[in-house]
Amino acid sequence: MSTRIAARRVFLDGAFAPATLVIDDGHIAAIESFDATADTVLPQDATLLPGLVDSHVHFDEPGRTEWEGFATGTAAAAAGGVTTVVDMPLNSVPVTTSVEALDAKRAAARGKLAVDVAYWGGAVPENLGSLRALSDAGVVGFKCFLSPSGIDEFGHLDAVQLEQCLAELAVFDGLLIVHAEDPAHLPAHGALGPRYRDFEVSRPPLSERAAIERVIGAARRTGARAHIVHVSDGGALDAVRAAKAEGVRLTVETCPHYLTLDAEEVPDGAGAFKCCPPIRGAGNRDLLWAGVVDGTIDAIVSDHSPATVELKSNPDFGLAWGGIAGLQTGLSAIHTTARERGLAFETLLPLMTTGPARIAGLAGLGVIEPGAPAHLVAFAPDEQVVVDAASLEYRNPVSPWHGKTLTGVVRETWVRGSSVYRRGAPVSEREGRELLREAAAVQA
Repeated sequence: MSTRIAARRVFLDGAFAPATLVIDDGHIAAIESFDATADTVLPQDATLLPGLVDSHVHFDEPGRTEWEGFATGTAAAAAGGVTTVVDMPLNSVPVTTSVEALDAKRAAARGKLAVDVAYWGGAVPENLGSLRALSDAGVVGFKCFLSPSGIDEFGHLDAVQLEQCLAELAVFDGLLIVHAEDPAHLPAHGALGPRYRDFEVSRPPLSERAAIERVIGAARRTGARAHIVHVSDGGALDAVRAAKAEGVRLTVETCPHYLTLDAEEVPDGAGAFKCCPPIRGAGNRDLLWAGVVDGTIDAIVSDHSPATVELKSNPDFGLAWGGIAGLQTGLSAIHTTARERGLAFETLLPLMTTGPARIAGLAGLGVIEPGAPAHLVAFAPDEQVVVDAASLEYRNPVSPWHGKTLTGVVRETWVRGSSVYRRGAPVSEREGRELLREAAAVQA
């Protein structure tokens, strides 16, 4: 059936304009002038956005569903205006480093998806030389660590293995996404105590910079595509700028927690704020925002990596589990800080829509245009909300934004034209689909 959604402010071609979307068979069939008699008309205080794409989430299922799962995780995505996510190869059990493990993950996701889901594979020492098979099975690229991941079953690559991995991927133009911290500059795992400053100092910017330089060198030599995940060190961006100018096939992302939270404000003993690399200071945050504004940073994604309340509540920053729960609050947090900094929100939206989609090779997503899937978000930019972690859709009620007032609220989310979330109500539909590499455009 055809339906029509109208709004006085619709994000079209990088700007807001009045329009009516004609939706047929789950796709945008046409864009017409604003019609106040359309089937759905957004109120004057709401804007219509394309569904966000988040290329960095950990749903942890199967194996650690008590941390997060496809049902709760995709519900949180829908409530946060995210209509497509790409799931990381850890911390599930088994980790997604083989075709069999991917099959297990796909089986676990069946019938639970409120939004669309694609998958990253993992590159670990044990599966180097056999990555093509996992790529052919449908993963959109491969995640590796250059330092210990925290999960024994997902080992990290040394310098030689990194080069070997990129050379292997270059043969079929595969993408390697890299957790870039150099273990030579990191402490052994163990107790650090409750002072956040001690934890921050234990994972210095030098570790990120050294690892990023290593990736740049290997990508330059092999000609492969590389992507740096969750950049926290604004000082590392100069090397990224130079590499891009040289023609190295490199992209980078950062996260809402690095752009909206400051180390100076993190309470001691507050494990909800622990992540690796860590949240750094206000001056560093300014450098990251400069990278957002000048285009050095290609995407803003959540790195949603939750754990149980028990694992996060250890007051010792060396022992609490590292990972931020941010999938549902990312849009509002970024919108709030962008407004505080006087930045036009429409200039940032591509970093949360087409930027992540392009990195993951998911063509045609994150836009409102004829032929695109009708993944849409009704967003109230002036409405404020005080974050209550217990009210979020996560399996575990933990958020570093708990108690903070954010400006900008998701009121409704549509997946292929079907309303899957309305604020104040539980997720109503499970309309999500899997997006496998090569088949993603067809399945959309």
